[in-house]
Amino acid sequence: MDYIKNLSHLFSKFPTIGPRTASRFVFYLIKQPKESIDELLRAIEQIKNKIQLCKFCFNPYSIDDFSGAKPETALCNICQNPSRNKTVLCVVEKEADLISIENTKKYNGLYFILCNGAGAFKNEEINNLRINELQERIFNPQNFGFNKTIFSEIIIATNPTLEGRAASVLILRALLDKLKASLIKVTHLAKGIPFGGELEYADEETLESAFEGRK
Repeated sequence: MDYIKNLSHLFSKFPTIGPRTASRFVFYLIKQPKESIDELLRAIEQIKNKIQLCKFCFNPYSIDDFSGAKPETALCNICQNPSRNKTVLCVVEKEADLISIENTKKYNGLYFILCNGAGAFKNEEINNLRINELQERIFNPQNFGFNKTIFSEIIIATNPTLEGRAASVLILRALLDKLKASLIKVTHLAKGIPFGGELEYADEETLESAFEGRK
């Protein structure tokens, strides 16, 4: 069996990793001592066994942080934080976008991660977005432990790409009828991020301006 080719193939399945980069990973690992490889294997095992998704926003978190919580009802530290503004919900494409927004320290509401996958989604995956789950969390937050929560604003923070815009349209179509019967405002980020760019790679000042100018 060609072990090098097999591992390179596995690495090439990672988002944004091509065959050449995957091969470099393999040759780097070959040169590492056994202790380093064992440490890497333990870290990968912990990711699988110790990380679960928040039942509200789908943000990954360590189960060690909330050892007493039941897996079926457990929320991440953002959703559990009593100081968060639980009347505003920001819809992002992926986990990295959530992290980028959090790093600005200018947003204090809740989140919802739209994509059920790693990295930026492709056009053919757009029908697999968590639209139904988003509806449930907006209109029935009490089902997830937010008994006194009534959302006043939904921020659609999808990326300014063709796929991100298509996702935004899908969200609006799915929510339109119910939103008309409610007082929930829907806003979009301002155009501070160039078309084709992604929130994950935007600098903090650009993200701040995009949030402050949302409409």
